[in-house]
Amino acid sequence: MKIAILYSAPAANARPDEEDGLLQARLVSESLVAMGHAVTLVPFGLDLEGVTGALKSEAPELVFNLVEAADGSDRLIHLAPALLDHLSVPYTGAQTESIFLTGNKLLAKRLMKLKGIGTPHWFHARDSEPFKPGKYIVKSIWEHASRGIDQTSVIEAASPRDLDELLVARRHKIGGDCFAELFIAGREFNISLLGAPGGPLALPAAEIEFIGYPARRDRIVDYAAKWEPSSWEYGATRRRFAFPRADSNLLAELREISLSCWRLFELRGYARVDFRVDPAGNPWVLEVNANPCLGADAGFVAAAAEGGLDFPTLLKVIIAETLGREQK
Repeated sequence: MKIAILYSAPAANARPDEEDGLLQARLVSESLVAMGHAVTLVPFGLDLEGVTGALKSEAPELVFNLVEAADGSDRLIHLAPALLDHLSVPYTGAQTESIFLTGNKLLAKRLMKLKGIGTPHWFHARDSEPFKPGKYIVKSIWEHASRGIDQTSVIEAASPRDLDELLVARRHKIGGDCFAELFIAGREFNISLLGAPGGPLALPAAEIEFIGYPARRDRIVDYAAKWEPSSWEYGATRRRFAFPRADSNLLAELREISLSCWRLFELRGYARVDFRVDPAGNPWVLEVNANPCLGADAGFVAAAAEGGLDFPTLLKVIIAETLGREQK
């Protein structure tokens, strides 16, 4: 097949998470070429006319959509599938509406709450949710990859003023408008989902272990833990797939909730749902990730490998699901 890989063009001073987009594109390209496909890399940015021209010139049979941002902002992630919809070009992964709904964390949380899917209480100055005293973590509404998150993102708030001041103070560091989410102390899990003809498949569950964290440190997967290999946090967080039998019911519940999220947001292709489980065993959805990272060390790729799918096979499944959907 003639395949174009659409990816986020990193800036000259790009952060590690932005540079990862190009690494993903190269990895996918190498695998697809080895499988016999004719592959072209097409960088995506705000020059939509230029991107349109490149796609029309290449005339691909399929676009592998790896776009995670535009002009350095995750807020614009939905522009890529919207353009592909406009051009009537088949593409992998989630549709425009799904990417927009899951990309805005506040909007996603509101929809999950309406559907009865447990998600931690939150606070935002323009939101209708009432304030509840407790420990909160400040997150960007639009930016992903733990951008701007570190130990100072967690605060014990006794009044709305405590959060208002922190939300204003962290806007620049976190990449724009942000909100505070009630911090769930406990275990952290990821459930990866892969589209298939008979419905999405839940890949093996993963838990993030926090190794050697002192009591004074909050157990969070912050930016350093994800993107800075030389940091203490990076070495102190690791992924595991082996669980005792006592966790069987919990893992089954996490899978069912993840499938509910897939249906709610009308996801397709592949996705990942991130959870915290409190000490009482209650699961809470933190985020729903449409088109999660396909990097060599990414959680979704690791879950696929744990489920017996090597990287080329994973790409074949994603492509087959896309083509099967387009033929309906």
